[in-house]
Amino acid sequence: MGLWKRYVIGRPLKSTELMDQRLSKTKALSILSSDALSSVAYGPEQILIVLMAVGAAAFWYSIPIAVGVIVLLVALIFSYRQVIHAYPHGGGAYVVSKENIGKNAGLVAGGALLVDYILTVAVSVSAGADAITSAFPALHDYNVEMAVIFVIILTILNLRGVTESATILAYPVYLFVLSLFILIGVGIYRILNGEVPTTNHTAIGTPVAGVTLFLLLKAFASGSSALTGVEAISNAIPNFKKPEPVNATKTLLAMGGLLALLFSGIVFLAYYYGVTPNGHQTVVSQIAQESVGRGIFYFIIQGMTALILILAANTGFSAFPLLAVNLSKDGYIPRMFQVRGDRLGYSNGIVLLGIGAIVLIILFGGKTESLIPLYATGVFIPFTLAQAGMMRKWLRERPKGWQGKLTINTVGAIISFTVAAIFFVTKFGYVWPILIFVPAMVIIFHRIKSHYDSIGPQLKLTDEVLPEMNGNVMIIPVSGITKMVRNSLNYAKTLNPDMIVAVYVSFDKEDLKAFEAKWKKWQADIRLVTLYSPYRSLVNPLTKFIDKVEKKAREKNYYVSVIVPQFIVKKGWHNMLHNQSSLLIRTYLLYKRNVILITVPFRLKK
Repeated sequence: MGLWKRYVIGRPLKSTELMDQRLSKTKALSILSSDALSSVAYGPEQILIVLMAVGAAAFWYSIPIAVGVIVLLVALIFSYRQVIHAYPHGGGAYVVSKENIGKNAGLVAGGALLVDYILTVAVSVSAGADAITSAFPALHDYNVEMAVIFVIILTILNLRGVTESATILAYPVYLFVLSLFILIGVGIYRILNGEVPTTNHTAIGTPVAGVTLFLLLKAFASGSSALTGVEAISNAIPNFKKPEPVNATKTLLAMGGLLALLFSGIVFLAYYYGVTPNGHQTVVSQIAQESVGRGIFYFIIQGMTALILILAANTGFSAFPLLAVNLSKDGYIPRMFQVRGDRLGYSNGIVLLGIGAIVLIILFGGKTESLIPLYATGVFIPFTLAQAGMMRKWLRERPKGWQGKLTINTVGAIISFTVAAIFFVTKFGYVWPILIFVPAMVIIFHRIKSHYDSIGPQLKLTDEVLPEMNGNVMIIPVSGITKMVRNSLNYAKTLNPDMIVAVYVSFDKEDLKAFEAKWKKWQADIRLVTLYSPYRSLVNPLTKFIDKVEKKAREKNYYVSVIVPQFIVKKGWHNMLHNQSSLLIRTYLLYKRNVILITVPFRLKK
């Protein structure tokens, strides 16, 4: 197992090598922006799917809707730029909401983001599988299997370390950006050259029957799904090389600029070409086919699109563990999420994220259109809380230039809240689980916090006088006259207890008498207590006896120690061949008050 782990995960890294695992701006852009950049592969399509309800004539509305999405993107980019400088230690929406609105607001943001990062992975790999099946329709029935395999690969890749995964992922991300810019350039060239008939689309401004404000808002909210992942950089500031806030800000601005250009370019080409969404071929695939034909460049674009959609899941793998660390430090989730693995990554968070994503992919059958509304709604709740939190911060602190900062965050808060509200109203059938799992997570967070808060006072040293203990009684459950029992008895004698009591439980009265006779010949100086169990239970009669001894020992200020003999088999699978009675005894006694539990192992050589 150790060799397999070294081969798959890599050699362990020293803690002093942590700084070597920090990200440069170019690597950070690839690993933390892949989620946002990849959304151009499905964000424009979501707008067209909504507009298609009233016909292809309404597709021209995608242009003003795209402008609205870009406005929201600008507001979010500048807002999170302020978050990065105000909270350089990371935490994003969780920390901003907690410190400026309240603990529960922070927990809502944190819980929603944890789930959203799991959805990031599920949506990204599912969309990547869709891109592959668009190019190779014969694989359509294997979407779920492909998505699960992709998640497993990404989980292993991230367990190998942040720097290593960023190095591998940088090339596909930048190749995707380059290939899309080439595609957009070719498409615009063909339009300017008159190669694309104007009859493919309806002129902008053409009245279309059936278009309502509700429909347009629904399309705008759907298109805003392209903005998921914008907050990831603010959560992952500690992953950047020094100076962390400066490098994080530059990466955020670069991501925003690339996303705006790619998103607007795809929306424009889809409108001008008159592309209609269908379940068998993505919008990007249709644009590529119209622009360059179904030649080698088409397959390059589809390959790069599939790759970045799959690798976009890496944003979740980067941000989820760091958010979990912040929640764990505050005591709201288990402390194991603060533990770094062999490769200095937060392995427990990475593994949990991978498992959660696989479960979602299987539950939703790998259907991107079913996951995206839940995904987008989950992220716009933290968006709204983060903007509102920054508004309160500026109103409370009023630093230099606070009015401009307040304006940016106010615009962001209003638009984010509007988008979240539209999702709830228009796609309630998809997003209703949020109303259950977010409050449930907040309750769980509080229960965990309450547990940790109760432990501290109990472990803290105080001036109380401990009772003086007068002795020690040792009880040894025995199953026969064996080397294992002899080892345990010898160990007990070295501790010089006041009394050693061997206890033998039998389901047969005749067996009791025979064992007592053998014991007197073997260990006459050790007291033996035999217990008859008519209902063939080993633990119940033993624990009742221990309870009686404990009660009497407590009256005389004596310790009660139970020594459990345990043989250790040569191979792990041999455990299945034994009844594990010692394990049952230990499990029960571990939770008994005032009983000290000691295990004496006896290792089998064959």
